[in-house]
Amino acid sequence: MKVFLAEYSVCNDPELAPEGAAMLAAIRGSFEKCGYDVVTPESPDFEGEIRRLAPGCDAGLVIAPDHLLFRYTHLLEGLTHNVGCGSMNAAVCANKQRTADILARNGIAVPPAAGEGRRVVKPITGCGALGVRLTEEEPGAGEFAQAYVEGGALSVSLVGSRVTGNVCEFYSGAPPLLLAVNRQEIAVADDGRFLYLGGETPVHPDREDEIVEVAVRTMNALGCQGYAGIDVVVGDEIYVVDVNPRPTTSLVGIAAVMEEEIADILVAASHGEAPAEVHLSGRVRFDKDGGICRL
Repeated sequence: MKVFLAEYSVCNDPELAPEGAAMLAAIRGSFEKCGYDVVTPESPDFEGEIRRLAPGCDAGLVIAPDHLLFRYTHLLEGLTHNVGCGSMNAAVCANKQRTADILARNGIAVPPAAGEGRRVVKPITGCGALGVRLTEEEPGAGEFAQAYVEGGALSVSLVGSRVTGNVCEFYSGAPPLLLAVNRQEIAVADDGRFLYLGGETPVHPDREDEIVEVAVRTMNALGCQGYAGIDVVVGDEIYVVDVNPRPTTSLVGIAAVMEEEIADILVAASHGEAPAEVHLSGRVRFDKDGGICRL
């Protein structure tokens, strides 16, 4: 069996490349342990490499900044079996403002619109914490503002079985699989920029069941499939602040403590057959570049 794994930043975005390389290494290592022949792009021509290599593979996965994920996933879906989120749902999640509106309409708490004073300004189609800042300034072109909410920064890593799209014949109705709840290490620079530094996994915070329920409702409302990371801030309410319809850096830590292989889980989930649970042993701290320290 052959699998195509394509991570955009490794060849095309020096700022994100270390983080992307860490995710790719974790996923690639898992597929190789499961007996797959792994194929990856060999040049920065990301679209050309997908067109060249994906047709000869049994399955594929694209990891890319959110604003590019739809384009490349849609291309992949026409060439091989996609084990990640569907392109349509990736397109929805890429627009952070639209995502927040959809979640609010579904009764899921998101930070309210900004009032006076400090607010969080985000790119409408940004990637992770890039371009997100705490400021009193008005948002510029291509940005929007939300109120700053105090609380603990966590993420929930889930894998969704097939729910819709070009592989709807695999629909099972199974709920998303919880991999782990992760603590996020977020810093605010002197100029107000948010900096993602890594995290810790697994963690078991107060209100854990409620946090997971919110993440599952979020994933279902947006129709996400495959691996997804739901970022939340836990304060007076559980606020969803970002949805990543793709592998995230937390996977580097999860893979280090999970007995199951993420490759097996992604492939099984893509056919509507994800396991009911996973088993985690120990706890790790991880940085954004893939460094791991056991706790």
